[in-house]
Formats: sequence, structure tokens, C-alpha cells
Amino acid sequence: MPSLRHERVRELLKRTVGDILRRELSTEECGLVSVNDVGVANDLHSAAIFVSVLGSESQQYAARKRLERDRSHFQYMLGREVVLKYTPRIRFELNDAIAEGDRVISLLEELEKENEEDKNP
Repeated sequence: MPSLRHERVRELLKRTVGDILRRELSTEECGLVSVNDVGVANDLHSAAIFVSVLGSESQQYAARKRLERDRSHFQYMLGREVVLKYTPRIRFELNDAIAEGDRVISLLEELEKENEEDKNP
């Protein structure tokens, strides 16, 4: 079970990285990039940032490349905004949780519509 400090650092990183990405990435180029979760190592020296990208295939590709290319810049900005003994070394991981959630909701709506059609012939 994570300690209270880990939870606080995770939430702080999640909020701060989300703000940085909103400022730095244009929605026209990279779509809507949101931070879903942050995983922090026990020693707080590294963090995995799980992001979702809503947009076209080209926007998702552009966002992925931009996150890889400018990772050190985002880490530098994080270090300037967050006061920790060590600035965690970050890495971005794409997480399609939002798209999967939308797919599940649409499937449930289809099933519900089919059930209504079966009840009312």
C-alpha cells in the first residue's frame, strides 16, 4: 500500500504535468492530451506518466512523437514548478482508457437499444 507521501507526490505530479502539457501542446497539432495517472517509484527518482490522446490518428501520432522528443524539456519544466528533493525522471506511456471507456459505453447503449426493441416488437 502506497504511503501518504507517495499519494501526495503522485497527485502533485499528475496535476502539474497536466498543466504543463495543456500549455505546451496545441490541440490542433496533438489533439487533447490528458494525464490519467502517475506511477512513482519507491525512491521517488522516476515516474511513469500515463496519458490519453483524443483526436485523429495523425494527432495521436504527433502527440506521441512530441512527448518522446520533448520529454527532457517537460521534465525541466516540472523541476521548476515542483519543489522536491529530486525531480523524478519521467517517461510517458500512452493509455487508451478514455477511448476504451467510450467503446464500452457505446456497446452498453447498443445492448440497451436491442433489449428495448425485443420488448416492443
